[in-house]
Amino acid sequence: MFETPEEVKQKEPKGFWIGIVVVVIVVGVGGYFFLKSRDNAAKQASASNAPAVAKGNADPVHDLKIQRATMNKDRNGTIAVWLVTIENKSSVYSYSKIEYETTYVGADNNAILVNKGALPVTIAPGEQHNSEINDALYPAGTSWYKIRITGATPAAQ
Repeated sequence: MFETPEEVKQKEPKGFWIGIVVVVIVVGVGGYFFLKSRDNAAKQASASNAPAVAKGNADPVHDLKIQRATMNKDRNGTIAVWLVTIENKSSVYSYSKIEYETTYVGADNNAILVNKGALPVTIAPGEQHNSEINDALYPAGTSWYKIRITGATPAAQ
């Protein structure tokens, strides 16, 4: 009548072991990517400390960008005065003796006056420079005007 009960052994469900295997794999993959990202960061840091190497020829017309240009007249209203912000987009070359050209155009879209000049400044790679240019007598009949960079003397850094 009284039988001794058999001991029930607890078996871990299969889902428990699958969960442990998944956690181990995720931790392993995460560790791999963490170490790989640290190696890439170290390589990038050493590359950024390396001196810049000149790639190709200098192109001042492409590298020097006029970020802002406004034209006003002097107190007498006769001389054109330009306020110009120039940025050097090159990562390798600095530019000096920056040559520019201003054009004053009449209502018929014909140039009334074209003036050329040079700025006696040097702009290092990645820098900006503000300049004030006293240009020429402001021509009567001007409808619109423009300024552009035409050249400069490059120097590799």
